[in-house]
Amino acid sequence: MTGIRELHEWVQDHRDELLADLATYVGIETPSDDKESLDHGLSWLDGWLRDRLGEPANTRHVDGGPHGDIKVYDHPGSGEQPILLLCHYDTVWPLGTLAGWPFTVDGDRATGPGIFDMKSGLVHAVWALRALDAAGLPRPAVRLVLNGDEELGSPASRPVIEEAAAGTRATLVFEASADGAVKTARKGVGLFQVHTTGVEAHAGLDPAKGASAIDELARAILALHALSDRDAGTTVNVGVISGGSRQNVIAGAASGEIDVRVSSADEADRIDAGLASLTAHDPRSTVRVEGGWNRPVMERSEAIIELYGLARDLAAELGVTLRETSVGGASDGNFVAALGYPVLDGFGAIGDGAHARHEHISVTGMLERTALAAAVLHRLGTS
Repeated sequence: MTGIRELHEWVQDHRDELLADLATYVGIETPSDDKESLDHGLSWLDGWLRDRLGEPANTRHVDGGPHGDIKVYDHPGSGEQPILLLCHYDTVWPLGTLAGWPFTVDGDRATGPGIFDMKSGLVHAVWALRALDAAGLPRPAVRLVLNGDEELGSPASRPVIEEAAAGTRATLVFEASADGAVKTARKGVGLFQVHTTGVEAHAGLDPAKGASAIDELARAILALHALSDRDAGTTVNVGVISGGSRQNVIAGAASGEIDVRVSSADEADRIDAGLASLTAHDPRSTVRVEGGWNRPVMERSEAIIELYGLARDLAAELGVTLRETSVGGASDGNFVAALGYPVLDGFGAIGDGAHARHEHISVTGMLERTALAAAVLHRLGTS
C-alpha cells in the first residue's frame, strides 16, 4: 500500500499546480461583507471543485441572505460514514485589497489576502483527495461544506453545518494552524451588550435630580471584568463603550460591548449567571444585557484526542512532529464538537498573519499538510 511518504512525493511533484490553483483562488476577492463578490467567488469554486474532484453525488445550495451562500457537496467513497470537511471562503479583507497586495511567491513564502485564513486550506483538502486518486487508494466518502460568513460568526451557515455533521465519522477543519499545531480545543465565544439608562439633569445646577447612566455602566464594567478567571480559561472584556450627550449633562444612556471567552460549558453557565445578576445601583436607573453565545465551547474530548493521535502518528511517518494546542479563537468546528462529533481543527496552512498585512503561508508546509490530509482521510475511510 502506498504510504504517506509516497503521497508526499506525489504532492511535491505537483507543487506548481497547487500553487497555480492557490494563486487563482487568492486572486478572487471574497470579503465577508460584499455579497456580489462572495457570489462570484462561490461560482468559481463550484466549477473548480467539479473540475478537480469530479461531479458530486449530491449538492445543496443554501441562500445566505445578506451573507455569503453555503454550498454542501457529497462525494461517494469508502467507509460507511462520510468525513466532514469544513472550509469557509470569506475573508476579512475589503474589496480592492488585491490591487496593492497581489498573490506573491518568494522562496518558501507565499502571500496574499486570505491565503492563510483560509484559502490555502481548501486547496490542501482538494489536492489531498486528488493524491489518493493518483495513488489508487480508496477515497473516503466526504461531505464538503463551503460557507461565506465564518468571519462574521456564521449566522447563516451554523444550522447548515450542524445538519451536515449528522451521521459523519469525523470532521477536519482546514482553518490555519497555530504555528504548525492543530487545534484540539477552542474556547466558546459570547458577544453581549450592556445597556444602562439614567435620568438626565444639569451637572452643575441640578446634580441631585440626575441619575448617571455612565456611573451605572462603570459599575457594571467592574462587575463584568471581575467575572474573568484566567486559571479557568475565562476572559471577559468590555472593549467598546459609549454614552452621554454633553460634558455638563448627567448621562441618560450608555452602553458597552462585551467579548467573553470560556473553556468549558460550566464556565459559560457561570457567566450567564453573572450577566443575569447585573442590577442598577440607583433605583431610577436600569441595566439590561443583550446578546448571546456566538459559538459553543470545543472541549478536548476523548474522541478528539483519538483523532489527533491518528494524525500525529501519520505525521511522524513523514518525519514531522505534529503538535496540538488550545486557542482562544473559535471556528465552525466549535459547532460540530458541541454536538459530540470528533473534530480536528487547524488542519490547514502553516504560516502566520491571520487578519494582518503580513499574512503568509509556507509552501513547504502546504505540500506537507496536503500529504498528511490525504493519509488521514485514507485511514479514516478504511479503518
